[in-house]
Amino acid sequence: MTNNTCLPTRDPSSPCTRGFMGHYVVLATEKAQIKAGVDFARVHNLRLVIRNTGHDFMGRSTGFGALVVNTHRFKDVEFFKRYTGPGDWRGTAVTVGAGIQGRELYRHAFEQEPKVVVVGGECPTVGWAGGYIQGGGHGPLSGIYGMGADNVLSFDAITAEGKYVTANAKENPDLFWALKGGGPGSFAVVTSVTVKTFPEVPTAGVTININSTHTNDTELFKKGFHIFNSQSNHLSNLGMFVYFEQGPGPGRLKIAPIVGPNMNATQLKEAVAPLFTQLDAAKVPYDTHFRAFPTFFEFYIDMFEDEPPSPQSIVGGRLFTQRDMSENSEKIADALLFSSMNGINVGHIVNPGKGAPVVDNAIHAKWRNASSFIITNVLMNGTEPWAVKKEKEAYNTNVVGKMLREAGPYGASYVNEGDLYEPNWQEAYWGEKYPRLLKVRRKWDPTGVFYTQTTPGTEDWSVIDYGTKLCKTSK
Repeated sequence: MTNNTCLPTRDPSSPCTRGFMGHYVVLATEKAQIKAGVDFARVHNLRLVIRNTGHDFMGRSTGFGALVVNTHRFKDVEFFKRYTGPGDWRGTAVTVGAGIQGRELYRHAFEQEPKVVVVGGECPTVGWAGGYIQGGGHGPLSGIYGMGADNVLSFDAITAEGKYVTANAKENPDLFWALKGGGPGSFAVVTSVTVKTFPEVPTAGVTININSTHTNDTELFKKGFHIFNSQSNHLSNLGMFVYFEQGPGPGRLKIAPIVGPNMNATQLKEAVAPLFTQLDAAKVPYDTHFRAFPTFFEFYIDMFEDEPPSPQSIVGGRLFTQRDMSENSEKIADALLFSSMNGINVGHIVNPGKGAPVVDNAIHAKWRNASSFIITNVLMNGTEPWAVKKEKEAYNTNVVGKMLREAGPYGASYVNEGDLYEPNWQEAYWGEKYPRLLKVRRKWDPTGVFYTQTTPGTEDWSVIDYGTKLCKTSK
């Protein structure tokens, strides 16, 4: 379906071409089939794509003419009452096959006795053990348990040389470090991952809406958004998580929900009281709804809505730190209001460094002092000419992205939900950890079997001729 090349239709005469989808697919059901695909791509110099669910905002799950190895059928899940592998963790754990999706894993964890939770994302269909973990992985429980990659205990994987390996604190520790946030589909094909699990926790939440049903006064709406944005440090430092949508255009803010993990209704109301006090003082109208649940899973099922298909767009993003928000809250809010004029912002207020110990992994250090992470979307019609698409890409990077970078100079970007053309992406996505990541990449994949744009080592390659060729860059 990339670039509207094969849209669902009942008209048999409608055109359908592959577009930028891979030309060959290995629907793997066992590890040997993954190895065969990797070996074939390496030997025959084919572009290789590792695909689980295909949930990738930046198009890395497709590649023109590529051989695609699909890991979605790896659905095994095994829970452990006590982990006994390498490392210091001796609590509960779970080993998850590469094909498991977020809601599936939440449900499996809830069905255990006693019930447990894992750190996962908001979207139910994200491939949990694939790009989510390998890119870092934030979510509703990150404020108390850290990022998804912070909780990894071990990986099973297949390397670019077609070798079966285990990577953990004892075996192949350099690969273990890199797979924990160093970028999706870059270092090896992960077939399973073992992570920590935690006891279920009571969770409370609240939704807030400010939109045209409440006011058509644009300035009043902007005031309300500024107030909400100014609460980012306060809410994230309480270990809370906030998911919100802003736009398209002025006058729509949907906060659904504010999450209070390990909180009851009374505690949640106390935590959000400053927000409501300021909204009321400014006479900003809104509607709101509180709920409390005995477990996180019941909360998640009730208060996180399924996501419908969204308009086609070009994605960007920015991670704002506590310092950014304390010094530049007004400027950040103005930048987000501007970016929503031609698109939709999807926001996450979260501080994964608040409630969990710092873990040695490849995640950008700025996540340890985070306040808010924003995904921007510049709307685009898939049938637009190539030149128009390039203009919108430039607008996304050089106008919207530039405003976000200037508003959050102490921040960073996130490799799973960022701009494919992020300037100085090595620094933006990994900071001081990039040289170490590049060294690991060149050790484990010296010939460049794996390619996912804006991940370590891909500066050695270029996509040319309207995205149809992947070529080694001349030195």
